Amino acid sequence: MQHHSPGDRPQVAPPPPPSAIRELFDRVMPAFRAPTRSSEAETIVRELFGLAGIEIDGTNPGDITVHDPRFYERTVRDASVGFGESYMDGWWESDALDVTIMKIMKANLKQKIQGSWRLKALTVKAVLMNLQAKTRSGASVEAHYDIGNDLYTRMLDERMVYTCGYWKDAKTLQEAQDAKLDLVARKLGLKPGMRVLDLGCGWGGMASWAAEKYGCSVLGVTLSKDQVALGNEMWGPKGKKLDVELRLCDYRDVHGTFDRVYSIGMMEHVGPKNYRDMMKVIDRNLVDDGVALVHTIVNNRSLRHGTPWIEKYIFPNAVAPSMSQLGRAMEDLFVPEDIHNIGPDYDPTLMAWWDNFDRTYGEISHRYDRRFYLMWKFYLLAAAGACRARDGQLYQVVMTKIGQTQPDCRMI
Repeated sequence: MQHHSPGDRPQVAPPPPPSAIRELFDRVMPAFRAPTRSSEAETIVRELFGLAGIEIDGTNPGDITVHDPRFYERTVRDASVGFGESYMDGWWESDALDVTIMKIMKANLKQKIQGSWRLKALTVKAVLMNLQAKTRSGASVEAHYDIGNDLYTRMLDERMVYTCGYWKDAKTLQEAQDAKLDLVARKLGLKPGMRVLDLGCGWGGMASWAAEKYGCSVLGVTLSKDQVALGNEMWGPKGKKLDVELRLCDYRDVHGTFDRVYSIGMMEHVGPKNYRDMMKVIDRNLVDDGVALVHTIVNNRSLRHGTPWIEKYIFPNAVAPSMSQLGRAMEDLFVPEDIHNIGPDYDPTLMAWWDNFDRTYGEISHRYDRRFYLMWKFYLLAAAGACRARDGQLYQVVMTKIGQTQPDCRMI
Protein backbone atom coordinates (compact mmCIF):
# COMPACT_ATOMS: atom_id res chain seq x y z
CA MET A 1 0.00 0.00 0.00
CA GLN A 2 1.32 3.41 -0.97
CA HIS A 3 1.37 6.13 1.67
CA HIS A 4 1.49 9.88 1.19
CA SER A 5 2.84 12.43 3.54
CA PRO A 6 0.64 15.41 4.25
CA GLY A 7 2.66 17.43 1.78
CA ASP A 8 2.07 14.84 -0.99
CA ARG A 9 -1.74 14.77 -0.72
CA PRO A 10 -3.58 15.35 -4.03
CA GLN A 11 -4.90 18.83 -4.41
CA VAL A 12 -8.72 19.13 -4.52
CA ALA A 13 -10.09 21.95 -6.66
CA PRO A 14 -12.28 24.40 -4.76
CA PRO A 15 -16.02 24.14 -5.48
CA PRO A 16 -17.33 26.46 -8.20
CA PRO A 17 -19.19 29.53 -7.03
CA PRO A 18 -22.98 29.23 -6.75
CA SER A 19 -23.45 31.45 -9.81
CA ALA A 20 -21.50 28.97 -11.97
CA ILE A 21 -23.63 26.05 -10.71
CA ARG A 22 -26.79 27.94 -11.58
CA GLU A 23 -25.44 28.74 -15.04
CA LEU A 24 -24.58 25.07 -15.68
CA PHE A 25 -28.02 23.95 -14.39
CA ASP A 26 -29.83 26.41 -16.66
CA ARG A 27 -27.76 25.28 -19.66
CA VAL A 28 -28.17 21.50 -19.16
CA MET A 29 -31.63 20.95 -17.61
CA PRO A 30 -33.83 22.00 -20.56
CA ALA A 31 -32.69 18.86 -22.38
CA PHE A 32 -34.13 16.71 -19.59
CA ARG A 33 -37.36 18.54 -18.97
CA ALA A 34 -40.53 16.77 -20.08
CA PRO A 35 -42.47 18.97 -22.50
CA THR A 36 -45.47 18.96 -20.22
CA ARG A 37 -45.06 22.18 -18.26
CA SER A 38 -48.18 24.26 -18.59
CA SER A 39 -46.84 26.80 -21.11
CA GLU A 40 -45.18 24.15 -23.28
CA ALA A 41 -48.18 21.82 -23.10
CA GLU A 42 -50.53 24.63 -24.09
CA THR A 43 -48.35 25.42 -27.09
CA ILE A 44 -48.37 21.77 -28.14
CA VAL A 45 -52.14 21.39 -27.78
CA ARG A 46 -52.89 24.65 -29.57
CA GLU A 47 -50.61 23.68 -32.46
CA LEU A 48 -52.05 20.17 -32.72
CA PHE A 49 -55.66 21.33 -32.55
CA GLY A 50 -54.82 24.04 -35.08
CA LEU A 51 -53.86 21.29 -37.53
CA ALA A 52 -57.40 19.94 -37.09
CA GLY A 53 -59.03 23.35 -37.50
CA ILE A 54 -59.96 23.53 -33.81
CA GLU A 55 -59.40 26.85 -32.06
CA ILE A 56 -59.11 27.22 -28.30
CA ASP A 57 -61.82 29.63 -27.12
CA GLY A 58 -62.98 30.01 -30.73
CA THR A 59 -66.54 30.39 -31.95
CA ASN A 60 -66.77 27.89 -34.81
CA PRO A 61 -68.48 24.49 -34.42
CA GLY A 62 -66.05 22.08 -32.81
CA ASP A 63 -63.90 24.75 -31.17
CA ILE A 64 -63.32 24.21 -27.45
CA THR A 65 -63.41 26.44 -24.39
CA VAL A 66 -60.82 25.72 -21.71
CA HIS A 67 -61.90 26.37 -18.13
CA ASP A 68 -58.85 24.94 -16.36
CA PRO A 69 -55.32 25.41 -17.79
CA ARG A 70 -54.29 22.05 -16.34
CA PHE A 71 -56.18 20.59 -19.29
CA TYR A 72 -53.18 21.13 -21.58
CA GLU A 73 -50.65 19.21 -19.55
CA ARG A 74 -53.11 16.44 -18.78
CA THR A 75 -53.93 15.96 -22.47
CA VAL A 76 -50.29 15.88 -23.56
CA ARG A 77 -49.32 13.53 -20.75
CA ASP A 78 -52.26 11.10 -20.84
CA ALA A 79 -53.57 11.38 -24.44
CA SER A 80 -57.13 9.99 -24.80
CA VAL A 81 -57.48 9.30 -21.07
CA GLY A 82 -56.40 12.81 -20.12
CA PHE A 83 -58.53 14.37 -22.83
CA GLY A 84 -61.65 12.46 -21.80
CA GLU A 85 -61.14 12.71 -18.05
CA SER A 86 -60.53 16.44 -18.19
CA TYR A 87 -63.84 16.78 -20.06
CA MET A 88 -65.58 14.72 -17.37
CA ASP A 89 -64.05 16.99 -14.74
CA GLY A 90 -65.34 20.11 -16.49
CA TRP A 91 -61.91 21.46 -17.46
CA TRP A 92 -63.04 22.10 -21.04
CA GLU A 93 -66.16 21.96 -23.16
CA SER A 94 -67.36 22.18 -26.74
CA ASP A 95 -70.73 23.25 -28.08
CA ALA A 96 -70.39 20.50 -30.72
CA LEU A 97 -68.35 17.69 -29.19
CA ASP A 98 -69.11 15.32 -32.07
CA VAL A 99 -67.62 17.87 -34.49
CA THR A 100 -64.56 18.30 -32.26
CA ILE A 101 -63.86 14.57 -32.30
CA MET A 102 -64.55 14.30 -36.03
CA LYS A 103 -61.95 17.00 -36.71
CA ILE A 104 -59.43 15.33 -34.41
CA MET A 105 -59.92 11.98 -36.14
CA LYS A 106 -59.73 13.41 -39.64
CA ALA A 107 -56.48 15.19 -38.77
CA ASN A 108 -55.13 11.93 -37.29
CA LEU A 109 -54.08 13.72 -34.10
CA LYS A 110 -54.21 10.50 -32.09
CA GLN A 111 -51.10 9.37 -33.99
CA LYS A 112 -49.36 12.64 -33.30
CA ILE A 113 -49.72 12.50 -29.50
CA GLN A 114 -47.15 9.95 -28.46
CA GLY A 115 -45.74 8.65 -25.20
CA SER A 116 -48.85 7.50 -23.37
CA TRP A 117 -47.77 4.90 -20.83
CA ARG A 118 -51.35 3.62 -20.68
CA LEU A 119 -51.27 2.81 -24.38
CA LYS A 120 -47.98 0.95 -24.01
CA ALA A 121 -49.29 -0.90 -20.95
CA LEU A 122 -52.44 -1.96 -22.79
CA THR A 123 -50.40 -3.29 -25.70
CA VAL A 124 -48.16 -5.37 -23.44
CA LYS A 125 -51.18 -6.64 -21.54
CA ALA A 126 -53.02 -7.61 -24.73
CA VAL A 127 -49.99 -9.52 -26.05
CA LEU A 128 -49.34 -11.44 -22.84
CA MET A 129 -52.92 -12.09 -21.73
CA ASN A 130 -56.21 -13.23 -23.20
CA LEU A 131 -58.22 -10.20 -22.07
CA GLN A 132 -61.47 -11.81 -23.20
CA ALA A 133 -60.92 -15.23 -21.63
CA LYS A 134 -63.94 -16.89 -20.03
CA THR A 135 -62.69 -16.02 -16.56
CA ARG A 136 -62.61 -12.30 -17.46
CA SER A 137 -65.53 -11.86 -19.87
CA GLY A 138 -68.30 -11.77 -17.26
CA ALA A 139 -66.80 -8.84 -15.38
CA SER A 140 -66.19 -6.92 -18.62
CA VAL A 141 -69.81 -7.33 -19.72
CA GLU A 142 -71.16 -6.43 -16.27
CA ALA A 143 -69.13 -3.20 -16.21
CA HIS A 144 -71.12 -1.81 -19.15
CA TYR A 145 -74.36 -3.69 -19.71
CA ASP A 146 -75.36 -4.14 -16.07
CA ILE A 147 -75.05 -0.53 -14.94
CA GLY A 148 -78.84 -0.15 -15.03
CA ASN A 149 -81.78 -0.98 -17.27
CA ASP A 150 -83.29 2.37 -16.30
CA LEU A 151 -80.59 4.04 -18.41
CA TYR A 152 -80.94 1.79 -21.44
CA THR A 153 -84.74 1.76 -21.55
CA ARG A 154 -84.63 5.54 -21.91
CA MET A 155 -81.79 5.68 -24.41
CA LEU A 156 -82.74 2.87 -26.80
CA ASP A 157 -85.76 2.06 -28.95
CA GLU A 158 -88.76 -0.04 -27.89
CA ARG A 159 -87.02 -3.34 -28.64
CA MET A 160 -83.86 -2.31 -26.77
CA VAL A 161 -81.54 -2.68 -29.75
CA TYR A 162 -78.06 -1.46 -28.79
CA THR A 163 -76.36 -1.69 -32.19
CA CYS A 164 -76.20 0.35 -35.39
CA GLY A 165 -79.52 1.03 -37.11
CA TYR A 166 -80.18 1.03 -40.85
CA TRP A 167 -81.22 4.53 -41.97
CA LYS A 168 -81.62 4.04 -45.72
CA ASP A 169 -85.36 4.82 -45.66
CA ALA A 170 -85.76 5.58 -41.95
CA LYS A 171 -86.58 8.88 -40.30
CA THR A 172 -86.65 7.80 -36.64
CA LEU A 173 -84.54 5.58 -34.42
CA GLN A 174 -87.36 3.03 -34.16
CA GLU A 175 -87.71 2.87 -37.94
CA ALA A 176 -83.94 2.50 -38.35
CA GLN A 177 -83.70 -0.34 -35.84
CA ASP A 178 -86.73 -2.16 -37.25
CA ALA A 179 -85.20 -1.83 -40.71
CA LYS A 180 -81.89 -3.25 -39.46
CA LEU A 181 -83.59 -6.22 -37.79
CA ASP A 182 -85.56 -7.01 -40.92
CA LEU A 183 -82.47 -6.59 -43.08
CA VAL A 184 -80.71 -9.22 -40.97
CA ALA A 185 -83.74 -11.52 -41.09
CA ARG A 186 -83.93 -11.34 -44.89
CA LYS A 187 -80.18 -11.84 -45.34
CA LEU A 188 -80.43 -14.98 -43.19
CA GLY A 189 -83.49 -16.19 -45.09
CA LEU A 190 -85.50 -16.81 -41.92
CA LYS A 191 -88.53 -19.10 -42.29
CA PRO A 192 -91.25 -20.29 -39.86
CA GLY A 193 -90.15 -23.19 -37.69
CA MET A 194 -86.42 -22.50 -37.99
CA ARG A 195 -84.29 -22.91 -34.87
CA VAL A 196 -82.05 -19.88 -34.52
CA LEU A 197 -79.05 -19.08 -32.30
CA ASP A 198 -78.33 -15.49 -31.26
CA LEU A 199 -74.78 -15.08 -29.92
CA GLY A 200 -74.57 -11.98 -27.72
CA CYS A 201 -78.32 -11.41 -27.77
CA GLY A 202 -78.51 -8.26 -25.64
CA TRP A 203 -82.08 -7.69 -24.45
CA GLY A 204 -83.38 -9.89 -27.27
CA GLY A 205 -84.38 -7.30 -29.85
CA MET A 206 -83.38 -9.39 -32.87
CA ALA A 207 -84.53 -12.60 -31.20
CA SER A 208 -87.98 -11.10 -30.67
CA TRP A 209 -88.11 -9.90 -34.28
CA ALA A 210 -87.19 -13.35 -35.63
CA ALA A 211 -89.82 -15.03 -33.45
CA GLU A 212 -92.61 -12.47 -33.88
CA LYS A 213 -92.21 -11.59 -37.56
CA TYR A 214 -90.78 -14.83 -38.99
CA GLY A 215 -92.09 -17.58 -36.70
CA CYS A 216 -88.67 -18.80 -35.54
CA SER A 217 -87.64 -20.42 -32.25
CA VAL A 218 -84.70 -18.46 -30.87
CA LEU A 219 -82.09 -19.13 -28.20
CA GLY A 220 -80.09 -16.07 -27.21
CA VAL A 221 -77.01 -16.08 -25.00
CA THR A 222 -75.36 -13.20 -23.13
CA LEU A 223 -73.26 -12.68 -20.02
CA SER A 224 -75.38 -9.75 -18.81
CA LYS A 225 -77.71 -10.64 -15.95
CA ASP A 226 -79.73 -7.46 -16.46
CA GLN A 227 -80.25 -8.19 -20.14
CA VAL A 228 -81.43 -11.74 -19.48
CA ALA A 229 -83.81 -10.62 -16.74
CA LEU A 230 -85.46 -7.78 -18.67
CA GLY A 231 -85.37 -9.57 -22.03
CA ASN A 232 -87.11 -12.69 -20.74
CA GLU A 233 -89.65 -10.49 -19.01
CA MET A 234 -90.35 -8.61 -22.25
CA TRP A 235 -90.52 -11.58 -24.63
CA GLY A 236 -91.30 -14.57 -22.38
CA PRO A 237 -94.51 -15.77 -20.66
CA LYS A 238 -94.90 -12.50 -18.72
CA GLY A 239 -94.50 -10.40 -21.87
CA LYS A 240 -95.25 -11.07 -25.52
CA LYS A 241 -95.13 -14.87 -25.06
CA LEU A 242 -92.75 -15.35 -27.99
CA ASP A 243 -90.71 -18.48 -28.68
CA VAL A 244 -87.60 -16.79 -27.28
CA GLU A 245 -85.25 -17.95 -24.52
CA LEU A 246 -82.46 -15.69 -23.31
CA ARG A 247 -79.84 -17.59 -21.37
CA LEU A 248 -76.96 -16.42 -19.15
CA CYS A 249 -74.17 -18.28 -20.91
CA ASP A 250 -70.74 -17.79 -22.46
CA TYR A 251 -70.86 -18.24 -26.23
CA ARG A 252 -68.14 -20.88 -25.97
CA ASP A 253 -70.44 -23.10 -23.94
CA VAL A 254 -73.24 -23.34 -26.51
CA HIS A 255 -73.76 -26.76 -28.12
CA GLY A 256 -76.73 -27.49 -30.34
CA THR A 257 -78.09 -27.70 -33.87
CA PHE A 258 -79.44 -24.53 -35.44
CA ASP A 259 -80.68 -23.61 -38.91
CA ARG A 260 -79.35 -20.09 -38.58
CA VAL A 261 -76.71 -18.47 -36.36
CA TYR A 262 -76.03 -14.77 -36.06
CA SER A 263 -74.08 -12.37 -33.88
CA ILE A 264 -74.97 -8.67 -33.73
CA GLY A 265 -72.58 -6.40 -31.85
CA MET A 266 -70.72 -9.11 -29.94
CA MET A 267 -67.58 -9.64 -32.01
CA GLU A 268 -66.23 -6.39 -30.54
CA HIS A 269 -66.08 -8.15 -27.16
CA VAL A 270 -64.58 -11.43 -28.38
CA GLY A 271 -60.96 -10.27 -28.67
CA PRO A 272 -58.21 -11.07 -31.19
CA LYS A 273 -57.12 -14.24 -29.40
CA ASN A 274 -60.66 -15.64 -29.70
CA TYR A 275 -61.92 -14.69 -33.18
CA ARG A 276 -61.12 -18.15 -34.51
CA ASP A 277 -62.85 -19.80 -31.53
CA MET A 278 -65.93 -17.67 -32.21
CA MET A 279 -66.04 -18.89 -35.81
CA LYS A 280 -65.65 -22.49 -34.64
CA VAL A 281 -68.61 -22.02 -32.28
CA ILE A 282 -70.72 -20.79 -35.20
CA ASP A 283 -69.51 -23.68 -37.35
CA ARG A 284 -70.27 -26.44 -34.84
CA ASN A 285 -73.77 -25.11 -34.05
CA LEU A 286 -74.84 -24.44 -37.65
CA VAL A 287 -76.38 -27.12 -39.86
CA ASP A 288 -74.37 -27.86 -43.00
CA ASP A 289 -76.72 -25.97 -45.33
CA GLY A 290 -77.35 -23.16 -42.83
CA VAL A 291 -76.57 -19.46 -43.07
CA ALA A 292 -74.72 -17.33 -40.53
CA LEU A 293 -74.32 -13.58 -40.16
CA VAL A 294 -71.88 -11.45 -38.17
CA HIS A 295 -72.72 -7.77 -37.62
CA THR A 296 -69.74 -5.96 -36.11
CA ILE A 297 -67.84 -2.72 -35.86
CA VAL A 298 -64.61 -3.12 -37.83
CA ASN A 299 -61.38 -1.20 -37.36
CA ASN A 300 -59.53 0.11 -40.39
CA ARG A 301 -56.41 -1.68 -39.16
CA SER A 302 -55.71 -4.64 -36.91
CA LEU A 303 -55.42 -3.67 -33.24
CA ARG A 304 -54.78 -5.56 -30.02
CA HIS A 305 -56.84 -3.30 -27.75
CA GLY A 306 -59.24 -0.38 -27.80
CA THR A 307 -58.70 3.30 -27.04
CA PRO A 308 -57.45 3.69 -23.44
CA TRP A 309 -60.29 6.03 -22.35
CA ILE A 310 -62.92 3.68 -23.81
CA GLU A 311 -61.17 0.73 -22.16
CA LYS A 312 -61.17 2.47 -18.78
CA TYR A 313 -64.66 3.96 -18.69
CA ILE A 314 -66.97 2.34 -21.26
CA PHE A 315 -66.00 -1.06 -22.68
CA PRO A 316 -63.31 -2.86 -20.65
CA ASN A 317 -61.26 -5.28 -22.78
CA ALA A 318 -63.24 -4.51 -25.93
CA VAL A 319 -61.63 -4.17 -29.35
CA ALA A 320 -63.24 -4.39 -32.76
CA PRO A 321 -61.66 -6.68 -35.36
CA SER A 322 -60.27 -5.65 -38.72
CA MET A 323 -61.42 -7.27 -41.95
CA SER A 324 -58.13 -9.16 -42.21
CA GLN A 325 -58.61 -10.55 -38.69
CA LEU A 326 -62.16 -11.65 -39.55
CA GLY A 327 -60.93 -13.21 -42.78
CA ARG A 328 -58.25 -15.24 -41.01
CA ALA A 329 -60.78 -16.40 -38.42
CA MET A 330 -63.17 -17.60 -41.16
CA GLU A 331 -60.50 -19.36 -43.23
CA ASP A 332 -61.32 -22.98 -44.17
CA LEU A 333 -64.62 -22.74 -42.26
CA PHE A 334 -66.83 -20.28 -44.12
CA VAL A 335 -67.39 -18.59 -47.46
CA PRO A 336 -68.25 -14.87 -47.08
CA GLU A 337 -71.29 -14.62 -49.34
CA ASP A 338 -72.05 -10.94 -48.82
CA ILE A 339 -70.21 -8.06 -47.11
CA HIS A 340 -72.23 -4.91 -46.51
CA ASN A 341 -70.78 -1.78 -44.90
CA ILE A 342 -73.36 0.38 -43.11
CA GLY A 343 -70.75 2.24 -41.04
CA PRO A 344 -72.08 5.76 -41.82
CA ASP A 345 -75.43 4.71 -40.31
CA TYR A 346 -73.84 4.53 -36.86
CA ASP A 347 -73.53 8.33 -36.74
CA PRO A 348 -77.30 9.04 -36.73
CA THR A 349 -77.85 6.05 -34.44
CA LEU A 350 -75.47 7.44 -31.83
CA MET A 351 -76.88 10.94 -32.16
CA ALA A 352 -80.38 9.55 -31.58
CA TRP A 353 -79.16 7.70 -28.48
CA TRP A 354 -77.57 10.91 -27.23
CA ASP A 355 -80.78 12.88 -27.79
CA ASN A 356 -82.78 10.27 -25.86
CA PHE A 357 -80.28 10.14 -23.00
CA ASP A 358 -79.96 13.92 -22.75
CA ARG A 359 -83.73 14.46 -22.87
CA THR A 360 -84.51 11.92 -20.13
CA TYR A 361 -81.44 12.33 -17.93
CA GLY A 362 -83.36 14.32 -15.33
CA GLU A 363 -85.46 11.22 -14.60
CA ILE A 364 -82.41 9.20 -13.54
CA SER A 365 -79.99 11.91 -12.35
CA HIS A 366 -80.37 10.70 -8.77
CA ARG A 367 -78.59 7.47 -9.82
CA TYR A 368 -76.15 8.84 -12.37
CA ASP A 369 -74.25 11.92 -11.24
CA ARG A 370 -73.00 14.87 -13.28
CA ARG A 371 -69.63 13.25 -13.97
CA PHE A 372 -71.39 10.17 -15.34
CA TYR A 373 -73.53 12.44 -17.53
CA LEU A 374 -70.41 14.06 -19.00
CA MET A 375 -68.72 10.65 -19.39
CA TRP A 376 -71.73 9.24 -21.27
CA LYS A 377 -71.99 12.38 -23.39
CA PHE A 378 -68.31 12.10 -24.30
CA TYR A 379 -68.75 8.41 -25.16
CA LEU A 380 -71.77 8.86 -27.44
CA LEU A 381 -70.72 12.07 -29.19
CA ALA A 382 -67.09 11.02 -29.57
CA ALA A 383 -68.24 7.76 -31.15
CA ALA A 384 -70.53 9.70 -33.51
CA GLY A 385 -67.67 12.00 -34.50
CA ALA A 386 -65.36 9.05 -35.09
CA CYS A 387 -67.97 7.41 -37.34
CA ARG A 388 -68.38 10.66 -39.28
CA ALA A 389 -64.61 10.70 -39.81
CA ARG A 390 -64.82 7.08 -41.07
CA ASP A 391 -62.45 5.99 -38.30
CA GLY A 392 -64.21 2.62 -38.18
CA GLN A 393 -66.79 0.70 -40.20
CA LEU A 394 -69.83 -1.47 -39.53
CA TYR A 395 -69.93 -4.67 -41.56
CA GLN A 396 -72.61 -7.29 -41.91
CA VAL A 397 -70.98 -10.46 -43.22
CA VAL A 398 -73.20 -13.31 -44.46
CA MET A 399 -71.44 -16.69 -44.36
CA THR A 400 -72.08 -20.27 -45.43
CA LYS A 401 -70.09 -23.42 -44.93
CA ILE A 402 -67.73 -24.28 -47.77
CA GLY A 403 -69.39 -26.20 -50.60
CA GLN A 404 -72.95 -25.01 -50.02
CA THR A 405 -75.28 -23.29 -52.46
CA GLN A 406 -75.08 -19.50 -52.36
CA PRO A 407 -78.16 -18.09 -50.61
CA ASP A 408 -80.15 -15.08 -51.78
CA CYS A 409 -78.61 -12.71 -49.27
CA ARG A 410 -77.84 -9.47 -51.08
CA MET A 411 -80.55 -7.34 -49.49
CA ILE A 412 -78.99 -3.88 -49.75
